[in-house]
Amino acid sequence: MTSADSGALQCGSSARGAERAGTGAGATLFSTWTPVTNKPSNQQLFQERTTLILHWFDLWTDGQRKHLLHLLLRRCPKSQLKFVSDRFMEAVPITQLDFVTVLPRFLSLYILSFLNPVDLSAAAQVSWHWRFLAEQDCLWLPKCVRRGWFLPYSPSDTEYGAWKRHYVACAASLDTLYPREAGDIYGTLSESVMESEEQKERRTEHIIRQTICGRIAEHKRAALKSRRAWLTNSLSGEVSSNQEKSSLMTLTTALVQLGDKCRLENVYSMKDSRAQLNYTLNSTIDQTWTTSSMKTLPVRSSKQSGKHFPVHLLAFAVASIPAYELVLGGALAHTLPLLYDYSGMTLEALLSLIEKAIEGRAVQSVGILTEGSTEDFSLIEGLSITERTVVKPGIREFWERLCGWVVPASEAGSLNIFAPLGASAAGVELMTKLSTLTGLMVRAPTGICTGSYQHILSDWSDHGEFPPLLYLRVESMLSWCRQAEQIEQTLQTLRNQLEPQLQLLSQETRGRCLGLFLWDYINLPAVSVKSEFTQILIEGLVTLTKETPDNPLQFLGTFLLKNCVESSVEKPEPITLTENPSHSFLSSSPRIPEGGGFGAAGQREVVCLEILRSEKDYVRLLQAVNSVYYSPLRAALDSNRAIISSTSLLTLFCPLLDILAANRVFLQDLSEKLEEWSPLQCLGEVFVRFCTKLRTYTNFFNNYPTTIRTIDTCRETLPAFRAFLKRQDRTLATGMLSLQELFLSPSTRVEEYVTLLQALLLQTTPEHPDHAHLTSALNTLLNYRSFVRKLKKSSSQDLRMLEAQQRIQSCPNLQEEGRYLITTQDVVLLNCLNEDITPSLRMYECVGELGLVLFNDALVLSEKRRTHRPFSSAVNISYTFLASVALHSLSLSEMHNTKYVQNTFLLESPKRRWICSTEREQDKIRWLGALRSAINAANHN
Repeated sequence: MTSADSGALQCGSSARGAERAGTGAGATLFSTWTPVTNKPSNQQLFQERTTLILHWFDLWTDGQRKHLLHLLLRRCPKSQLKFVSDRFMEAVPITQLDFVTVLPRFLSLYILSFLNPVDLSAAAQVSWHWRFLAEQDCLWLPKCVRRGWFLPYSPSDTEYGAWKRHYVACAASLDTLYPREAGDIYGTLSESVMESEEQKERRTEHIIRQTICGRIAEHKRAALKSRRAWLTNSLSGEVSSNQEKSSLMTLTTALVQLGDKCRLENVYSMKDSRAQLNYTLNSTIDQTWTTSSMKTLPVRSSKQSGKHFPVHLLAFAVASIPAYELVLGGALAHTLPLLYDYSGMTLEALLSLIEKAIEGRAVQSVGILTEGSTEDFSLIEGLSITERTVVKPGIREFWERLCGWVVPASEAGSLNIFAPLGASAAGVELMTKLSTLTGLMVRAPTGICTGSYQHILSDWSDHGEFPPLLYLRVESMLSWCRQAEQIEQTLQTLRNQLEPQLQLLSQETRGRCLGLFLWDYINLPAVSVKSEFTQILIEGLVTLTKETPDNPLQFLGTFLLKNCVESSVEKPEPITLTENPSHSFLSSSPRIPEGGGFGAAGQREVVCLEILRSEKDYVRLLQAVNSVYYSPLRAALDSNRAIISSTSLLTLFCPLLDILAANRVFLQDLSEKLEEWSPLQCLGEVFVRFCTKLRTYTNFFNNYPTTIRTIDTCRETLPAFRAFLKRQDRTLATGMLSLQELFLSPSTRVEEYVTLLQALLLQTTPEHPDHAHLTSALNTLLNYRSFVRKLKKSSSQDLRMLEAQQRIQSCPNLQEEGRYLITTQDVVLLNCLNEDITPSLRMYECVGELGLVLFNDALVLSEKRRTHRPFSSAVNISYTFLASVALHSLSLSEMHNTKYVQNTFLLESPKRRWICSTEREQDKIRWLGALRSAINAANHN
């Protein structure tokens, strides 16, 4: 045993003896081994133990020493660890440190931004970390832009070092000269070097090529800013494309000829400077391009010879316009169509879509094609624009912001509403308020033409220019107005079946078509001019360039026709433009007004004649139900060969036959009144008598759902009735309509009665003897129209609720009192990988797809699944119920777009949260607007 060990034992024994001796109250208290209050003994014992531990430490191995140090550092608090760190800093001071590994990345990049390109390239050779920082685009982008070097493409988010490579490529291609080369060409200060002929030609050739290339680049940039829209689906688009190609070929030829001219004529001399040669080239290029561009300008009328084509914005409310695809297909070249969802849209979201569509351009006019009547129209679902609601703050702000994007009325700026507002005094008052509010000329149709959206074809309020021709082609507009309701049924079925697949199939089809075209047909070496027609067309274009006639199109047509006659053995038949006989069915359509108008008496007569004509057509449809369906079924029942039972027969046809009897009397009264027409003739009393028989319509509408269900039940259960409908439906006797379509005519006719009466009352002065009766009849029909609309809305809401219930599997009962469906939206469910970092750098992973169904009081979330069929491109989409959240407990927050995620928002309930993302920005704007409005309404209630 060592002396230190013996000393420790003695000290320990003395401590234990002292502890046993301390029995009094004032005795010193000791711990088991260490004195607490006796400082000399405590210090002596501490030194002895320290000496012992250090002696042991010297005898231990390296691993044992490290283990002891690890245990000691783990037991130390922060103050002692800081003391150790300070001692280390004193013993081993840090003299060199890589700052990029210590400083935040944005500070390191800020320091590196002060380096020039050579120093940055040298810094990139230090290490991989330095290279990663020194090649960031944020460092090289300002250096490239400062010198006018721009990337010809937009780098993707995952591309690295694109701007540095572009800088190196541009710097390597600079036309620089070393001092010796510059001295050989330009000489030095001490001696004058004579330039040889070869060197002089080389320098001049370089100047010519550099100037031509620069002007070509300027021309291309200017052409991209001022070129017309590329229209591939119209003749004007093909002509424009051909003109652009011809212009490009002409300019290229002119540049080549210009270079040859400068070389052959030797317009420069030895004393000419570079600036003088550039000036000569630039002036010659400008003159050549101006001449060639004037030759390729399209022929315009006097109205189109301005600086630019006026842009007309036409807004479509998709959900409320039947067969809107036909209208969209008939849009003119200068029309800017805007499609938006009628349901679930807000005014703020609509303004955002309009602003994005016009892209900062001032539009000449705005057309609104949406659901409307003679007194109001609806921009979005649940918001009716009337003379009372138009002055509300939110609606007023919408119109004020909209008119800011339209040219003023002094420059023919206008607002055209495709609703028959001009047929009633309330509609005219609404137009007046809109004109005062926006400062634009507001126009709307008078609505004296009845039928499916045919009020658009009637006279418009200003009796001047026909506004629909500003947006649509005549043929498409007439076809749509006549067939909108019939085609809508087919299109609705197609949308429901193909909508889940249309977007994916569209992308795949475009990709396959483009790939097939580039792979099989674009083979430039095989392109050769072998067609005789192509040769003649080239000769005609060359002749047109030499002759420069006033009407180039007429000259070219005459040239081609002349060559065709000369080269053919038999003379061709003369080409004449005649009306297409296949469009003869349009001859019965109402004539499109060309301007002007009638007097008050003449206009009143036109409205009365339209009432009589449309009533005859309506009674004819009702008579078809009687003669084609009811009479044969009644005869079969009376002959004991019944097709359907007597109860079903009465349920189906009795209410409609009562309407037929009432309208026959009404038609007879109208015919008698109009046989002896005079300006003082009165039709109001006829309408008043008809209004007393509206209970027949009420009976029909109340039993209408039962009637439709009875037809479906009889068709499914009775083969004889099914065969009977197959024979009788869609024949000439029924106007190519089915029985169910014929049953729709009473509800449509009620709307037409209101429109026609409002138009007639507008043309009837208050002093006229018929004014009081017309006012009374109109008020009665307006109330009755409100009753019919409520029935339609209730039926539509119930149907949408039922469809949503059937679409979502394992869904609880959604049909409750006062609940209605607002809109639906499919989104992608995301999960944040790390929420501790900055939001702009967060990355997300897709964990699934959701289907969101928004009601007025709750939000239903369902899991969306896609299943593909074997050996088919069809995709089955199913929804499974996931959760339901009350709107008053739901919070919504919008997330900003970052480099890693777009169109994202956050939904939070008391128990869960969902990070959702839409595929398109328009869907996000529409969905967030609808959801915010629903949440605010639920909180107020």
